[in-house]
Amino acid sequence: MTDTKMLQAILDKVTSVDGRLKKFEVKTEENFKKTNKRLDKIGAQIAFVEDDAPTVREFLNLEKRVTKLENKFASN
Repeated sequence: MTDTKMLQAILDKVTSVDGRLKKFEVKTEENFKKTNKRLDKIGAQIAFVEDDAPTVREFLNLEKRVTKLENKFASN
């Protein structure tokens, strides 16, 4: 095999590997975008749930109110 043919074969392989690598990069980037969208949605949902969650003071007041209602209905 001549030097020119050997160099051409090496160049063809390098080009082939480079093309496959670029396809892999595109697929990986698309998957990261999808994953980031899902994580953003989950993060927003958690933030909304956290905003709706009662504070400790609200929770303690709720327990007192329930106890008052139980006592009121139990005495009737």
